[in-house]
Amino acid sequence: MSTSTERRALRREMRRRRRALGASDRREAARALSRRLTGSRWFANSRTIAVYLPNDGEISLLPLVARAWSMGKRTYLPKLFGPRLWFLPFHARTALAGNRFAIPEPVEPARRRIRPLSLDLVLFPLVAFDRFGNRLGMGGGYYDRTFEAVRRRAAWRGPKLVGVAYEIQQVDSLPAADWDVPLDAIVTECATRRPRGAPDPMSGVTTREQACSA
Repeated sequence: MSTSTERRALRREMRRRRRALGASDRREAARALSRRLTGSRWFANSRTIAVYLPNDGEISLLPLVARAWSMGKRTYLPKLFGPRLWFLPFHARTALAGNRFAIPEPVEPARRRIRPLSLDLVLFPLVAFDRFGNRLGMGGGYYDRTFEAVRRRAAWRGPKLVGVAYEIQQVDSLPAADWDVPLDAIVTECATRRPRGAPDPMSGVTTREQACSA
């Protein structure tokens, strides 16, 4: 089986797996994920946070969004613009409309957008991930193209890029693609992981997996 065929099969399986979760499990996982993220230094130090609206069984960030709003933080949603993403303000009165994938996007003028690299924290959904920080998305490559400058940030401090998923979306290993933008962390309802064994600024622990007791 080719790598592309394997990826398509894995996407189908992981999407089926997360859609199969019951409503109560989804709600509790979303609350646990929110507690883990909002208790982190990265969240505390961020004023501008890119989030997403759950689609196709993705873990929800809505509890985290509510907490961010209560703390006066500004949240942004992605909007497709050609091969890349714009990020537009998201608040309680934001008008939304479905894009070509039927994913809700803000109905906001282009002048309201924020530069992606000026965001403090970017949270985006994963389809699958492994313990080495490799990841699998939906295959569109929008986040990778939008944040491709991150690959050249050896002496530049840009947004923290954090992938989020359910714990059940972890796999043993994934091949890394040349175009993949490296993540600073992967967070589930059960654990926070940083690639390459670096100290974990999200919760003050190392990448050792934690029990799902949130």
